[in-house]
Amino acid sequence: MGPSARAIAEQASFQAFLHGYLQEIDPGQWRENTHSARMPNPWTCELSLESQRSRLAIDIVYRSDLGRHRYGKVRQWQNGRYCWAEIEPFQAMCLLVRELYARSAGMVPELRKLRELELLHRLTDSYGVMTRYVAKRRHDPRLHQSCFLEAEQSLLFGHASHPTPKSRQGMPEWQQDAYAPELANRFQLHYFMVHESCVDEDSATALPASTMAEFLIKGGSPSLNLPDDHVLIPAHPLQAQWLLLQPAVQQAIEDEIIHPLGALGPEFYATSSVRTLYSEQADWMLKFSIPVKVTNSLRVNKVPELRAGVVMARLIQQTGFAESEPAFRILQDPAYLTVNLPGQAESGFEVIFRENPFPKGEDHGVISLAALTQDPLPGRNSRLLGLIEGVALNENRSQTSVSQDWFQYYLACAIAPALRLYDEHGIALEAHQQNSLLDIRGGYPDAYYYRDNQGYYLSESRRESLTALCPD
Repeated sequence: MGPSARAIAEQASFQAFLHGYLQEIDPGQWRENTHSARMPNPWTCELSLESQRSRLAIDIVYRSDLGRHRYGKVRQWQNGRYCWAEIEPFQAMCLLVRELYARSAGMVPELRKLRELELLHRLTDSYGVMTRYVAKRRHDPRLHQSCFLEAEQSLLFGHASHPTPKSRQGMPEWQQDAYAPELANRFQLHYFMVHESCVDEDSATALPASTMAEFLIKGGSPSLNLPDDHVLIPAHPLQAQWLLLQPAVQQAIEDEIIHPLGALGPEFYATSSVRTLYSEQADWMLKFSIPVKVTNSLRVNKVPELRAGVVMARLIQQTGFAESEPAFRILQDPAYLTVNLPGQAESGFEVIFRENPFPKGEDHGVISLAALTQDPLPGRNSRLLGLIEGVALNENRSQTSVSQDWFQYYLACAIAPALRLYDEHGIALEAHQQNSLLDIRGGYPDAYYYRDNQGYYLSESRRESLTALCPD
């Protein structure tokens, strides 16, 4: 029958938490178990719990040169009995959180305790949410399909190196059912009609952002007959619910500056970031502000980020990089819309328009590195292993030789162009696995897509040449 959804989520939670703890807090004492029949695993890692006058011993099922180890059973030293006792992984995480904050010297005690409770809350939330996702999706065949949307919604375990990968503070269970990407539901956007005097927008494309918003609803249908001096603003349903409770928005509605229109247009799906939405019918993906702490931070669009997307779209175009590197593609965020309200830098209406090169019929075989390398559910192989096995079988070659060639293709389309972008233009990208997409329709990586307008860095040494290309 295999492990329960709860047991799978607990082990995955422990895996992610301990990865961060070993990297950032305590690398532990490693011992090789060469002559002990009682220790079936070749390595054990011991962690000190000085403040609790104890220590933990974790079986290492697999030791990785790069730090992504696999962990087995956990034992705690019992001082009174002078022996080791096996404990549950979640109990071990709680002990390590306590130890972490006991080491935080210099912090005000009350603040330290509040932060400890906050982390414990997020750990518990992430563990519970992950349990729910695994229970609902573990037998879903869509988890193993290679279309863009199915891959985006397959990340049941989240960031492999984040201590609370599925924490969703501010999104209760009933909203998870509707809006969590892992539960694969769809929903309409909410819209507001706003007087143009309060609207801020920009676009690096031939279309104004306000026109893009209208096209989301009407597509090829007749005009919505909006008043000439009003603009349509789309919103995530969670964003709309929050906005309607804000005093400044309520006042603007009373003054007839803002008119809520409710749910309209085609249905969208949440992608792996939760707040970026996709529709196979739309030319644009939309990145919203939502009143939810995803992992550990409130996911909101800041005004500098809105402008950065537009500026970087113009800058990349000016460099000519896209033409010189056709296998390396940057998903631009070239337009934005927001509403200006008195006394507020961000009103909460901020929405970013992102290119959508994956409409229906062109969405097969595009998958994020995070989905490709995610730890598999028990009894299954990872997507990457399944892909390598398939190519090896088709080509009648060894998995070793196929793996080496596969990685060379990856280096050629993803890593080498990113280095050239920096070397030649002084533009660096912060592309973690969730924001790195590969086209693997042919088995090998054929094209790479980078997304995230928050992850651009410009070299100070290239300030003059970059400013000349794009004064913005």
